[in-house]
Amino acid sequence: MNDVIFENNRIIIDNVSHFDLAQTLDCGQAFRWKQDEKGHWCGIAAGQFARLYTENGKIIIENISKESFKNFWENYFDLKRDYGEVIAEISENEKIAAAAKMAGGIRILNQEPWEALCSFIISQNNNIPRIKGIIDRLCENFGEKIYGGYTFPTAEKLSKMQAEDLAVIRSGFRAKYIIDAAKKVASGEIDLEALKNTDSETAAASLMTIKGVGPKVADCAMLYGLSHIEAFPKDVWIKRALAEYFDGSLPDCAKKYAGIAQQYIFYYIRQTS
Repeated sequence: MNDVIFENNRIIIDNVSHFDLAQTLDCGQAFRWKQDEKGHWCGIAAGQFARLYTENGKIIIENISKESFKNFWENYFDLKRDYGEVIAEISENEKIAAAAKMAGGIRILNQEPWEALCSFIISQNNNIPRIKGIIDRLCENFGEKIYGGYTFPTAEKLSKMQAEDLAVIRSGFRAKYIIDAAKKVASGEIDLEALKNTDSETAAASLMTIKGVGPKVADCAMLYGLSHIEAFPKDVWIKRALAEYFDGSLPDCAKKYAGIAQQYIFYYIRQTS
């Protein structure tokens, strides 16, 4: 159980296991976290700026209140989940056990649903530095200015625009997909909150009605924005790992927590290849 102390507009988390800031914030599941000159991790999520660092084995989160921690950040960092239990269950497979040993500091970030969906639409056929640049420009031009930077623009705001209006963010062909997604979400045609409580097949089918959203983007949106921990995004690295390590399919012991296993496997194969 984590020990959480609220002190001077910051949160001190002690006795937290399986939470490495660099592994979690720089593994490709979120794109708005950066290290400052002190090595602290700074980012904006759900319209709030936060700064994180490790000190004497404790996780420190600055610039947040007790209320915002309880209402958002605790769930954002998946702090209620016992990752030790998850790892014990999925480690029945020796290769996943090795991956978890190497990458066990990764936690799944429960991001704001629209931001996750839009970010992974931007991510397709793209590299991480360019994804971050596009998202930075999207926020700077269409988000709201707050302490520490800019908020992620709402679906409602973007739904009133045309693809040409996004030329400034230099997202290329993805602009028309962003606008289509914004229109469907803002109109309620796609209810992201409701999709959290539907089965994965139904949620994926709904997301894939958006132009440009295929299985991988849908799985990423479900895993990182809709709390579908069983979602299993497959990029070229994961497909390679499945073929090399698991005879083409994820072992049964990992399917319940496929999204967590995916992060461990992705990290492992990138480090060992």
